[in-house]
Amino acid sequence: MVSVALDENHSISHDILGKHTGASVLLKKAPEGTGIIAGGPARSVCELAGIQNIRTKSLGSSNKQNVVLATIDALSRLKSPEEVAKLRGKSVEEVLA
Repeated sequence: MVSVALDENHSISHDILGKHTGASVLLKKAPEGTGIIAGGPARSVCELAGIQNIRTKSLGSSNKQNVVLATIDALSRLKSPEEVAKLRGKSVEEVLA
């Protein structure tokens, strides 16, 4: 199981690239009302993770299993603003500015 840090718009907290073998998936933060703009394998993973607003782009291999694993890799490496602030020794407001 992977926990995903979502923002107030039910989107991811920052853009990220996930990789698995020959497949790469770019996940981009999206504003409220965008919906899930993704191909089949990445869309399913995002829906199951509870993400409501996101844009994705599959790069490289189109093998469905590898795209799913690349999407999971990206989601597992997401960090919330609170985690980044703690790592840098700054306040959340300084990180978001």
